[in-house]
Amino acid sequence: MLGKAGRRPLHEVGRELVATAMGREPADVVIRGAKLVNVHTAEIQDGVDVAVRSGRVAMVGDASRCIGEGTRVIEAEGYYLVPGFLDGHVHVESSMVTVGEFARAVLPSGTTAIFMDPHEIANVLGVEGVRLMLEEGRGLPLKVFATMPSCVPAAPGFEDAGAAIGADDIREAMAWDRVAGLGEMMNFPGVLAGDEGVHKEIQETLRAGKVVTGHYSIPDTGPDLAAYVAAGIVSDHESTRPEDALAKLRLGMYAKLREGSAWRDIKATIKSYTEMGIDPRHIVLVTDDVHPDTLITLGHVNHVVRRAIEEGVPPMRAIQMATINTAECFRMSQDLGSIAPGRMADILFIRDLADPRPDRVMADGEVVAEGGRLVVGVPAFAYPEFATRSVRLARRLEPGDFCIKAPAAAGRTARARVIEVVEASALTRHVEIDLPVGEHGEVCPSREKDVAKVAVVERHRASGSMAVGLVRGFGLTDGAVASTVAHDSHNLLVVGMDDRDMAAAGNVLADVGGGMTVVRGGDVLAILPLPIAGLMSGEPVEKVRAGVEELARAWRALGCTMASPFMTMALLALPVIPELRITNRGIVDTLRFGFVDLFV
Repeated sequence: MLGKAGRRPLHEVGRELVATAMGREPADVVIRGAKLVNVHTAEIQDGVDVAVRSGRVAMVGDASRCIGEGTRVIEAEGYYLVPGFLDGHVHVESSMVTVGEFARAVLPSGTTAIFMDPHEIANVLGVEGVRLMLEEGRGLPLKVFATMPSCVPAAPGFEDAGAAIGADDIREAMAWDRVAGLGEMMNFPGVLAGDEGVHKEIQETLRAGKVVTGHYSIPDTGPDLAAYVAAGIVSDHESTRPEDALAKLRLGMYAKLREGSAWRDIKATIKSYTEMGIDPRHIVLVTDDVHPDTLITLGHVNHVVRRAIEEGVPPMRAIQMATINTAECFRMSQDLGSIAPGRMADILFIRDLADPRPDRVMADGEVVAEGGRLVVGVPAFAYPEFATRSVRLARRLEPGDFCIKAPAAAGRTARARVIEVVEASALTRHVEIDLPVGEHGEVCPSREKDVAKVAVVERHRASGSMAVGLVRGFGLTDGAVASTVAHDSHNLLVVGMDDRDMAAAGNVLADVGGGMTVVRGGDVLAILPLPIAGLMSGEPVEKVRAGVEELARAWRALGCTMASPFMTMALLALPVIPELRITNRGIVDTLRFGFVDLFV
């Protein structure tokens, strides 16, 4: 399961570890005189040694008898030794960099293992996309596990993705090295309705002895939630209120509390613990989606731990939420999540537990980062051509493609259903707004009412399918923005105030193989090419961050002051989260799970 060449399973090295612990054979490394953060007992043990052999912990305590001629001794007086942080739910593609570049960004922050859900690339490239990301992760110092995407497409019948994954694919993937379970089961209506295909995916996962992760995003925490859990789903990361998280914890789920670049839920959800005083061992801290700027300036899982502490969680409990709790959630605590005999030697050297920035990071018993910088290499990985040519339009887009005709009976105004975005939230609102009708019978965007046009164009099979709607909340005054990052089917998504700019923005992205762009008056103000599945760049994270910052400046030039507007925009096409969304097939009321007309 651990994957990396040289990363040996416990059954192969157990005898060696015993020999070292007994003093018969020397340790590779001995860390001396540290304060051990024991996440098993929630205590800090002072003056503890840790002996490492073959990438695993052989001894915790007095390791003097483990020191031999070739042993490297690290003096750690004044340091807390903390288990490497684990991200229990993350979409690497949202960082817009490859798995290797992601590893280079997060290891210095103390993340030593991730459980990624690669359903972004799966919606574009299918099973082969998942295989590519796992293969890239194989040789990294970061441990890369995956949950196999369960909902590709996310909402069958409501959108057109680039691929489909079914129960047969799940059965095959459960035998793959480093697949830890089934990815977030977003099709909770299918679970509750007893949909045969949905339950077959769950059955194949449970039959393989692996975990099923959840996505229960509606506020109903009554009998339907209990039914969802009864299917065998062990965790959920979609809580936005303390009562959501508490209800899931009471039903035996692991509540994954999220703090990413755009979705900042810790302030609310952590109250399920801080105000209720419950046992927190089923609370897991996750990031879900993080942008390059967040990784570089704030960190990764250590930032989520810090946020939990800021909201009143004792440091020891916050660390448990990002280490042993995560490992137990995925049934991998024999290898990960603590500094104890037999576990992988993933160890952080931290001065202040309330500000968990590691001075040194050890993975598999090797120092991989010091002073916030990676000190080991990251192997190069080349994605094949089919992965870098994934944007296929039926033809060049034209301004007329984005025209919205008012109903024949409309006068000077028409009442329309509008998607209202909420900053720093994955949710949208379903609102009705009266909009002006032009002299040729077309519905126009409105600066005064902060309403722009939004369109989704199918980009996987050049079908020509597209839909146009309306969105409120971005504050645009002119121009257009476009992205091939459009959860979860990742079709071409365009938002704008001008039809010509909307067409230009879409065509620009088709030309470069995908990415994000901002256009005004026919001029490209900023562009970030993401040629790998239209989702990721092969460039270093620092360069991608610079590109994102350029995009942010261009957004502001169009009037938008929102933080992470592209992240908020990218969810406009996700028809599994309340309340109103748009796909290439039309406008979807996600509370009633049906298409609705644009006009009331």
